[in-house]
Amino acid sequence: MPEPGFPPLQERGRGAGWYRGDCHIHTVYSDGELTPEQVAADARAVGLDFVATTEHNSANAHGAWRRHAADDFLILLGEEVTTRTGHWLALGIGPGQVIAWDYGVGDGLIDGCLDQVRESGGLCVAAHPHAPYPSGSFMYPYRGLDVVEVWNGLWTSDRPWNADNEAALAEWGRGLAEGMRTGRWRPAMGNSDTHLAGQIGIPHTVVLAEELSTSAILAGIRAGRSWIAESAGVDLSLTAVAVGHNAGIGEHLATCGEPVMVSAHIRGAAAATVSFHTDRGQVHCEALPDSGVGTAEWQTTSEDSAFVRIEVRHPNGHMAALTNPIVLT
Repeated sequence: MPEPGFPPLQERGRGAGWYRGDCHIHTVYSDGELTPEQVAADARAVGLDFVATTEHNSANAHGAWRRHAADDFLILLGEEVTTRTGHWLALGIGPGQVIAWDYGVGDGLIDGCLDQVRESGGLCVAAHPHAPYPSGSFMYPYRGLDVVEVWNGLWTSDRPWNADNEAALAEWGRGLAEGMRTGRWRPAMGNSDTHLAGQIGIPHTVVLAEELSTSAILAGIRAGRSWIAESAGVDLSLTAVAVGHNAGIGEHLATCGEPVMVSAHIRGAAAATVSFHTDRGQVHCEALPDSGVGTAEWQTTSEDSAFVRIEVRHPNGHMAALTNPIVLT
């Protein structure tokens, strides 16, 4: 049972399904301008099912969120650990728990802090790894992290996608091939890093979870059963089919050496382009109709592709959505 004053660990939700959430937000309890009440109202208004409270180096806001939870709205407890050489998100930590932050990459202290989060059942996320300000760039190796925030919305108020996110995505994409080889690839996620009104949910992560609970949402993110959307107006699915079996985002498909048909269905991205990516880079591209509703298909084999993922981009090159990979074996 949750402690008095803290939000519950589970809400009624819709059972198993896709849930939209923003796991990087700030309020008046650190350097944001909104109250938890305002953030919760805005989050629900833009179609989110969950948020995580991630104030800088503090758990002071944890007890302020209970009254904003609801049957269809979950609040995860977290912290943005703002170290001297990079920021990371501790998601799913205990009520009132604070993770140490006053260190740099040369101090050798981050591993112990990451272990504390995992011992609490939480998740460790490298935040905005190419942020353009002192201490914002993530200087630690990714080996101790569970997830990489490849799309951060803080610096994109006037444009939904920028060069810092492009660099983070490219770095993560290059690491997927090695991760597949070693059996340990790190999923991507996207968050708004909300500080001001109008930022919540731009972007956010869409997670396949067994229920609307902290443990189920974190399990979905950890497994890569998720994709990133610029808004709730964008929806997609990605499926790979071989020898009568199919797999979705974050899942493995045993192909038995047979051809694989990969299908992407997209809604809400008018005149966008859908590109397919594997360990060989971008391998296929199709244009969506002006209606923003369409299907793109591509065929491959597990010999040619260790995985497949997609990106959906607007005509100006800005991202509308991107997925974690389907692994082909």
